[in-house]
Amino acid sequence: MRIAVIGAGVVGAACALELAERGAEVVLVDRVGIAGETSSRCEGNLLVSDKEPGPEADLAIHSNARWRALAERLDAERAGGQPETEFEAKGGVVVAFSGGEEALRRFAAAQRGIGIRAEELDAEALLAAEPHLSPEVALAIHYPDDAQLQPSNTTQALAAAAIRRGARLLVAEVTGARTAGGRIAAVETTSGPIEVDAVVNCAGPWAGELGRRLGAPIDIRPRRGVILVTAPMPQRVFHKVYDADYVGAVGSGDAALQTSTVVESTPGGTVLIGSSRERVGFDERPGVDPVRAIAAKATRLFPFLEETILLRSYFGFRPYAPDHLPVIGEDPRIGGLFHATGHEGAGIGLAPATAELVAHAVLGAPTSLDPVPFLPGRPGIGAAA
Repeated sequence: MRIAVIGAGVVGAACALELAERGAEVVLVDRVGIAGETSSRCEGNLLVSDKEPGPEADLAIHSNARWRALAERLDAERAGGQPETEFEAKGGVVVAFSGGEEALRRFAAAQRGIGIRAEELDAEALLAAEPHLSPEVALAIHYPDDAQLQPSNTTQALAAAAIRRGARLLVAEVTGARTAGGRIAAVETTSGPIEVDAVVNCAGPWAGELGRRLGAPIDIRPRRGVILVTAPMPQRVFHKVYDADYVGAVGSGDAALQTSTVVESTPGGTVLIGSSRERVGFDERPGVDPVRAIAAKATRLFPFLEETILLRSYFGFRPYAPDHLPVIGEDPRIGGLFHATGHEGAGIGLAPATAELVAHAVLGAPTSLDPVPFLPGRPGIGAAA
């Protein structure tokens, strides 16, 4: 089966690997190359801690388990100076300041009901886990299954693994499609046409526009996020630590600037500090407002950051779906056209499970996941051509 996977970010690379391993003839198409956009402009979060019970939480739990074996395999296979995935099963600590304790306790209790491990830390345990955390913190919940990896390295590793299994990389822009009998027959690119049996739209924030070019628009919008990077230092943050208001920001549909605190160390000694969310189209001028707001909240959480040198900041666009669920499955309007997008900031964490659902939809591969909540035909996702 000839399959074009459009978009060489982490979701596209994971889909290319999953399909190639199952015997498909895969071409991975991207206008700028592997990890050229969103997947190189994020933190590499593998979170279950921010997921409330529901379909996305089920996807996250399944994907989190798959990442552990997958990252180990990618690192074992690397060759020719390819960097490691830097997978770290570091766990997460979610905290609340005074007044937010009961809401966090209720949230954690609901998560335990679906199998997410969430352990309340007393003052002594919290001090041992994060000795530099602000004494203002009133409650902390430890999530042992949260993890982290280096997103650009990992995307490169996924794509390299797919290529070793026969996939082909094409750096070109998709400009349109040809259909026959209500099914997609070829995609037109700046390097010429590609005859296909199926196409998987993994274009992330650009998936809506790509859908339009292919004849089936979907309502995926860019949501800009800014991340700060400190100068390297001795390690003083030992988990992925964030304020409970991060969960509310993730689930909000507000287009205006929202910030919440996420702090973590990297193997290189830098500290990554996030995060912001705002829907401003593809505006590449974030200005100083997100940086100022993120820094203010981060120093409240970890006071030592006030004396830290900020090395740089960067931003990326995340694929936002109005109902906050990924869009995964076959488009009801054009046969052979599949979508895998709408993960917003969770694409890194959800990539393996998304690839499994894509293989199920395209090839009929088995899965224990329920694909129905993510199907593109649900209300509000298809857009008028």
